[in-house]
Amino acid sequence: MMKLGRNLALTTALSIGALAMVGCETTATPSKSSMVSSSKAAQAVTPMPSKALPETLTRIAFGSCLSEKEDQSIWATIAAEKPDAFIFMGDNIYGDAYRSDPLFSDPSMPKMRSSYNKLASHQEFANFRAQVPVMPIWDDHDYGANDGGADYLFKDQAKELFLDAWAIPQNDIRRKRDGVYTSQIIGEAGKRVQVILLDTRSFRTYLQATDKRNAPGKERYVPLESDNGTLLGEAQWDWLQGELQKPADLRLLVSSIQVIADGHGWEAWRTMPAERERLYNMITQTGANDVLMLSGDRHAGAFYKREGVAPYTLHEFTSSSLNLPASKWRAESGETRIEDGPYRTTTMQFDVNYGLMDIDWEKRQAKVRLVSPGNDSFVETVEF
Repeated sequence: MMKLGRNLALTTALSIGALAMVGCETTATPSKSSMVSSSKAAQAVTPMPSKALPETLTRIAFGSCLSEKEDQSIWATIAAEKPDAFIFMGDNIYGDAYRSDPLFSDPSMPKMRSSYNKLASHQEFANFRAQVPVMPIWDDHDYGANDGGADYLFKDQAKELFLDAWAIPQNDIRRKRDGVYTSQIIGEAGKRVQVILLDTRSFRTYLQATDKRNAPGKERYVPLESDNGTLLGEAQWDWLQGELQKPADLRLLVSSIQVIADGHGWEAWRTMPAERERLYNMITQTGANDVLMLSGDRHAGAFYKREGVAPYTLHEFTSSSLNLPASKWRAESGETRIEDGPYRTTTMQFDVNYGLMDIDWEKRQAKVRLVSPGNDSFVETVEF
């Protein structure tokens, strides 16, 4: 993923997200003996429980990329929309350290714990959680390594911190298996929303580094030339197949990184073409109806659409960032370029933004808006 930096200061030579550090390019399986106990790693994390989910969902908010060190007023803005739930799509804190920082090699993860506790200390977010149920998944900066994947040595500790910080019950299946992927179906028959939260970090193998760093469309990574890589890992793929076969009236497939989007060289499913094709094929083969994709990561928002890869049009709605907008460094650097977008149906929103989905159960429509305070919203209505 792209990293906007601690102070959001960039030079004119940087293009979108160009403070991203080089991602993992080799993979290894960490030995359990190298891990400290999860209970030790999870010390001093303040739990952040939220309101229980309602029986039926009619308005869902979603967003990503929130720095615990920046302004938190966005929470009051989203709460005023009165959503039934908020899907927190990753980079919910910035708790990772640079690889050159000694903290990166500290298995007790003090920076990650401090970041979670800083977020928990904000009254604005506490007020939000009291009003709105929060459904979190992680991305690289709350996983522990920028662009990190399966070879990150402290992913077990990061997982325990994630589960404890988000007050996940001790009997939750995520505490008994690898990764933090999960799914939930909310609502009675005829009004069932399935929310699938994918873990794009714990199992992801190496990425192919670019041969032209910062070149438009090849900024950090290019697609793998072989089919050997995996984004989800076999266990999660098997689980996802089962989830897509469950009855639901509307499915929200949440990926921290973009799925459909092409035209850039940052992290996305485009870096593993075989994996993306596998996802499209699985949607087709399972007969999964009415899948809408939600994603974050990019510090910019946009809508995407893809025809011909599933029995129906696939839509992706990207919302990012809640308080680290690309517009700030674009203004500072003078950057004006907008990346190519062969499947993008809107321009890109570089200012602070969040997503809202209104579900009309009678009309069988989902109206999705990308809201950026002070700017016009992007709006798209999808029938299901």
